[in-house]
Amino acid sequence: MILKIVICLIAGLFAGVGTGLSGLSAASVISPMLISFLGVSAYEAVGIALASDVLASAVSAYTYAKNKNIDIKNGLVMLGSVLVFTLIGSYVSKLVPNQIMGNFSIYMMLLVGIKFIVKPVLTPKEVADEKTVRTKIIQSLLCGGLIGFICGFIGAGGGMMLLLILTSVLRYELKTAIGTSVFIMTFTALTGGVSHFIIGGMPDLVILFLCILFTLLGARLSAQFANRASEVVLIRTLGAILSILGLVMIGMSFFS
Repeated sequence: MILKIVICLIAGLFAGVGTGLSGLSAASVISPMLISFLGVSAYEAVGIALASDVLASAVSAYTYAKNKNIDIKNGLVMLGSVLVFTLIGSYVSKLVPNQIMGNFSIYMMLLVGIKFIVKPVLTPKEVADEKTVRTKIIQSLLCGGLIGFICGFIGAGGGMMLLLILTSVLRYELKTAIGTSVFIMTFTALTGGVSHFIIGGMPDLVILFLCILFTLLGARLSAQFANRASEVVLIRTLGAILSILGLVMIGMSFFS
């Protein structure tokens, strides 16, 4: 029990910080830690991570919305496409070996962190408004389908993919991209988590509760910091944290 509490505390807090600060899916941290240290199966770990994502993403989205750093209107368009492909990805993931599912999001996290350090995304809010409504809808639907499949497949709420697409393709300013990302993740994580539990059964309830609690706490605190920090400070902090987390998780995977 002590080991469960310690692992869930570390995994949950780091996952929550990643969610509130960057829209990082809890699965990027929680899944590999539960698999490596508690012997939880990959499919069960993914379900727990997605369930942890729901409240963490919701409270983060609320914080970003209060600071007017969210685009709900266009986020809803992408959300529909994401949800459909999340269900498909969730079913396919049950057929995939544990190791593949555990490693994909780790390398994705490291690459995004390096990208933000080497090539920061500092886009004014006005740039996103230059695209036509039709272009935004088409891009949102296509990108949403890809993100949704990845969300269900590896258990990620799609956070890193969403952040990359919202900043690079749809040209959102960073804080608005993060706010919109966690808004979408609230629903993708809920859909993915429920489908995982329906298909694979209920997980260890103690681990589930602890991960949800600690992830929520980390997300709440980090979202408040992100909305108060300047964009330059936020993006440098974001890049450093994602890179460090990625390297730590890769190192863990070699010794697990």
